[in-house]
Amino acid sequence: MKDLIEFIARALVDNPEAVNAIEEESADGTILIKLAAAPEDMGRIIGKQGRTAKAMRTLLNAKATRENRRANLQILE
Repeated sequence: MKDLIEFIARALVDNPEAVNAIEEESADGTILIKLAAAPEDMGRIIGKQGRTAKAMRTLLNAKATRENRRANLQILE
């Protein structure tokens, strides 16, 4: 799931080398993906009114549901 988020984020930004995603799993099995990018690219990742971030979360939840898991995306600034 981390690879999916990294792939999408790298396609959106001007500096794809600065994109970093960290995957953590909690005790209840929920996966938390923390996404970081260059400060000048954060607007592209979040999008107007958060639409791009919401779309990324929707895709992440769809993939997690197929695997019978739960996942959350946290965008770090």
